[in-house]
Amino acid sequence: SLLLRTDGLNVAAFASAAAFLEAVTVQQPGCLVLDVRMPGMSGLDLQKQLQARGFGMPILFMTGHGDVPMAIRAMKAGAFDFLEKPFQGAKLLERVREALALDARQHGRQARRAEAAARLALLSPREREVLDRVVIGQYNKVIAAELGISLSTVEIHRKRVMEKLQAESLADLIRTLTLLNDE
Repeated sequence: SLLLRTDGLNVAAFASAAAFLEAVTVQQPGCLVLDVRMPGMSGLDLQKQLQARGFGMPILFMTGHGDVPMAIRAMKAGAFDFLEKPFQGAKLLERVREALALDARQHGRQARRAEAAARLALLSPREREVLDRVVIGQYNKVIAAELGISLSTVEIHRKRVMEKLQAESLADLIRTLTLLNDE
């Protein structure tokens, strides 16, 4: 933690996995640097518990006692990286910075997704029907015929959809829906 602090990073150190679990929140930004061997719960067991809780922070493992199967297990479970001791401090700093950048991108994407979902929830059922047809490329005349409404009503609904979703083009609409479906 001293190395990370001297590089200007905010660091919180915990004596055990249990102490960490008591203090952390799911949405908290950052990255987690774990040793495979820790007092009480192992780093791999902590990773498993965090996944069960929906914890998305990147996890960087370090160990002096690792082997290939252990590294594979950690990486398959979603670890950001697995560093074997001894390693250069610069390597740890580089990987922590990369993990923090990844986490920032993930949080940004989650915020954009939540904002898009909130805007989508503003649509009336009819506006949603129009939206669903617009994004698959149906013409207003076809939408009107399928929904049994006038062409001008389709145009009004389409305009409201664009306003509520803050879209300036069909491409914007598709990007918004893609963001919501991107997992």
